Amino acid sequence: MSAHCMLTGARPGFGNRVSHSHRRTPRRFDPNVQTKRYWLPGEGRYVRLRLSARGGSGPSTRSASRRRWRASAPAECGSDGGAGLKGVRV
Repeated sequence: MSAHCMLTGARPGFGNRVSHSHRRTPRRFDPNVQTKRYWLPGEGRYVRLRLSARGGSGPSTRSASRRRWRASAPAECGSDGGAGLKGVRV
């Protein structure tokens, strides 16, 4: 299994371990790749993607859920649909 993100294309970086005596040996910096399932409503099925932690739960996912929450916010939250609530984390 290759350690690369299917969304952002993040791939391993390479470098050297440096010991106390400054001997150098090769090492590899792998991205934090996780498998995540997403529902495709147009196709009526799930797809599995191998995404880095940076690409998998990025602003697109969070802002979409925030928009859904604001659209369904009760009227007492204000005329802005709850956008003015401070300290509420979505």
